[in-house]
Amino acid sequence: MSAHFGFVTVVPPFVGAQQEESVVAEYAAALVAHGGERVLPRDLGGPAPLFYLVATGGTERVVLDLRAKRAQSAPSESVVLIAHPGNNSLPAALEVLARLQQDGEHGRILYLCGPKDDEGFARITQAAEDLSVQRALRASRIGLIGDPSDWLVASSPAPDVVRDTWGPDVISIPMEELTTRLAAIGEGDVAEAVASLTGNATGVVEPSTAELTDVARVHAALRALVDAYELDALTVRCFDLVLNLETTGCFGLAELTDEGFIAGCEGDLVSTVGLLWVYALLGKIPWMANPARLDESENTLWLAHCTVPRTMVESYRLRSHFESGLGVGIQGELPLGPVTLLRIGGTRMKRLWLAEGEIERTGDAENLCRTQAEVRLSSGHVSELLHAPLGNHLVLVPGHHADRLRAWWEMFV
Repeated sequence: MSAHFGFVTVVPPFVGAQQEESVVAEYAAALVAHGGERVLPRDLGGPAPLFYLVATGGTERVVLDLRAKRAQSAPSESVVLIAHPGNNSLPAALEVLARLQQDGEHGRILYLCGPKDDEGFARITQAAEDLSVQRALRASRIGLIGDPSDWLVASSPAPDVVRDTWGPDVISIPMEELTTRLAAIGEGDVAEAVASLTGNATGVVEPSTAELTDVARVHAALRALVDAYELDALTVRCFDLVLNLETTGCFGLAELTDEGFIAGCEGDLVSTVGLLWVYALLGKIPWMANPARLDESENTLWLAHCTVPRTMVESYRLRSHFESGLGVGIQGELPLGPVTLLRIGGTRMKRLWLAEGEIERTGDAENLCRTQAEVRLSSGHVSELLHAPLGNHLVLVPGHHADRLRAWWEMFV
C-alpha cells in the first residue's frame, strides 16, 4: 500500500549539495518508492501531505523556518518529522518537536532504522493517509439544518469549536428551507426510491403508502440541500419533521449516508463529526445510536436507533418511528461480529471515549428504537459511560479500529 506525499530534506546552511546527497540519497530513494515526491524548499505550497526528512543535526531552526513557510498554504497541518540513525538526525528532530509542542502545535517523529526499514515506511504511509484525512476534514462542510434538538445540552458546540478542533465548516440552514424544498417534490419524483425501500425490505409493518412516499420526499429534499450547499455531511433537527409534518427523516438520513454523505440525527453536531471522521479515516459506513441499556457485570450494552444505513444490515423491516408512531423507521439486523464504539466530547470537542467489542445479538423490543444491537465490550468498560459520559449518542463502526482511531486523535486533536 502506498500514499502520495511530499517530503523536503532538511540540512543546515553549511552543508553542500554533494554532502546532503551522501546522507539522504538512500532514504530519499526509499521514500519515493513508497509514494513520496521530493520537494524543494522553495516549493512547499503543494496540496499533498508534507514530511520533513531531518538529514543532520543543526537543522532545528531550518525546520521551523520551513514549517512557517508551509503554514502559508497549510496552516493547520500537523508536522511530521522523519529521523534516521546517523548524523544527529534524531536529536535534532526531538528538539524541533519539543519546540512545536511548546508552541501548541501537533506533530510526530517517525524514526527509520535504515533505508530498508519496512515497518518504518509502513508508518510513514499511514501518516500520509492520516494527514490526508486531516486535510479532507478541514475542507469539509457540515450542514446544520435547524437548531440542535433541545435535549442535546452537552452536544451543541458552536461552529467555531467544530472548525478549530476538527476542521469542518458548519453551514447553518433554516428548517424552512428544507420544508420549502420538500413541498416542491411530488409523488412521481420519488417513486423509484419508494420501490427500492419497500422492495428490499423483508416486511412493512405500520407505514402506509403515503408515509413511505413522504419519507422518500424528505430524502430528496435533503439531497437537494447537499447539492445546493456542496455539503459533505449534514445533521437535521429531525423531530421538527415529526411534530410539524408528521413524517420522519430516518430513511433520508440513512440513504444519504449510504450515498457517501454522512448524515446525523437530531442536529447533533458532535456525533456527526464522529461519523464523518470514522468514514474519512476508515472508509467504513458508521452508525449513530443511543445506549439504551447496559449491564456492568457483563460489560454489555444495547444500542438502539430508528435509522441505520441499509448497506450495514443483513436485512431490514419498515416500522413506524418509535417515539411518535409516525412515519417510517428502519428496523435493521446488524451482522454479528467485531465493532468499535466511540464518542467525542468536552467543551472544545477534545475528549474521546473508545471501546471495542462484539455484536452478540440483535433485538426487536417494542419499547426501544427500532434497530437494536447488544455489544459485549472487550476493551473499555460500560461503567465509564455512567461515571464520565460525553453525551447520549455513540458511533459504531464494524471491525476493531481503536488503535488506529486513537493514534489519529492523539496526533491531530
